[in-house]
Amino acid sequence: MKEKIKILAIGDITGKPGRAAVKELLPKIKREEDIDFSIGNAENAAGGSGITKEVCEELLGYGLDVLTSGDHVWKKKEVLDIINIESRLLRPLNFPEGAPGRGSYIYRLKDTSICVINLVGRVFMNTLDCPFRTVRKELEHLKDKIPIIIVDFHAEATSEKVAMGYFLDGLVSAVLGTHTHIQTADEKILPRGTAYITDLGMTGPYDSVIGRTVEEILERFITQLPTRFQVAEKDIQLHGVIFEVETKTGKAVSIKRIQRRL
Repeated sequence: MKEKIKILAIGDITGKPGRAAVKELLPKIKREEDIDFSIGNAENAAGGSGITKEVCEELLGYGLDVLTSGDHVWKKKEVLDIINIESRLLRPLNFPEGAPGRGSYIYRLKDTSICVINLVGRVFMNTLDCPFRTVRKELEHLKDKIPIIIVDFHAEATSEKVAMGYFLDGLVSAVLGTHTHIQTADEKILPRGTAYITDLGMTGPYDSVIGRTVEEILERFITQLPTRFQVAEKDIQLHGVIFEVETKTGKAVSIKRIQRRL
């Protein structure tokens, strides 16, 4: 068994440009950084909002091990064709009981196991079940069984994400924020050994307003009229973090941000 493993987490994959970045850059990063496991948030991977069966299979085929999502997971009705079948595609765990799909996944990596948990926040977003109580209940089932646990917390408010980091410090290996599409510069190891960042950023076109064409977003802000938002196409980048975890204890020992241009 390896004493430590390296994990890559990629921020919100946005539309066709984001998928192109994953296709071209993921294999290079995995090879150069000796990555053992990789996850990516894919809730905007199909046309900039939602995910389909074809897009899910495409991203898994590029080498991502698990796909997480968030509040836009249901934007494409085609997701219902796969979310109950493909266990590597997650929806937030704190959707009400009876929602399709699953909110956690256990991945077997040679001599160890990795659990990925997906949560969605409630501040400035649609109110779902409490993410704090939901994840604590899930951890009770995993106690002393899975050494490495990664949480993708898809939330709007920085305060809610920071609070979740401290709430889970020492209980999970990493708390990784997604949703805002802007990478934050606060990556750190919390006091009890949990890797943390408020937002991984976006994998997609950065010459944009969080992935959408600038002109259309400006028109919406200025006129307040309904506007169709198109996915932008320029300056495609992949953003995320690489963190290292002890396989026996599940504690993180390092974390660094990555930004790669296509």
